[in-house]
Amino acid sequence: MTTNKSRGLASLSKPNTIIAVDASTNSMAFSVFESGKLVKYGKVRFVGTDALYKAGDACRKAIPFFKSIKSDAIVLESAIYSNSPKTAMQLSLVQGAIIAAAQVAGIKTVKNVAPMAWQNYVGTKLLSAAEKQAIVKKNPGKSKSWYKGKEREVRKQKTMDYVNKRYNIKVIDDDVADAIGIGSYVSDKWGAIFD
Repeated sequence: MTTNKSRGLASLSKPNTIIAVDASTNSMAFSVFESGKLVKYGKVRFVGTDALYKAGDACRKAIPFFKSIKSDAIVLESAIYSNSPKTAMQLSLVQGAIIAAAQVAGIKTVKNVAPMAWQNYVGTKLLSAAEKQAIVKKNPGKSKSWYKGKEREVRKQKTMDYVNKRYNIKVIDDDVADAIGIGSYVSDKWGAIFD
């Protein structure tokens, strides 16, 4: 551990191996970066009759997964409140299970990043007014929620395009692409984000 004397706080140097996670209530998309290079990515799916059982399944599956990676750090996308308190609560349960699993597996550094921070970094900013208008013009007469969903779809595609081009891969799962985007951001900017 190094000391940041200008702020009087302890800071961590960039870990050699970082696991980046985009969690949902049903899965954990992940990417693994070693020495700044993407070395592994994928998705672990959870099963269960409700959020509590899915959180338990997340923990059971994540512990051996994390032990197999031998990572120095894990970074999760921060849970955000969207329009559903129920979904926010369920996501928080799963994220808590993942964090517990990481610590049981021996991962010492646990961090999170705001969605907009990594999305802006990889070029997946909120759509401009002109981009939104183009969607409406191309698809007239749809509901407000339909347009929101289409905007989300466009942004997810931008993330997939970014990771596929940057790493010369063919990711078609938007959750996995998000995990790689998160990993790209934290691997490239660790000191600026966390120090």
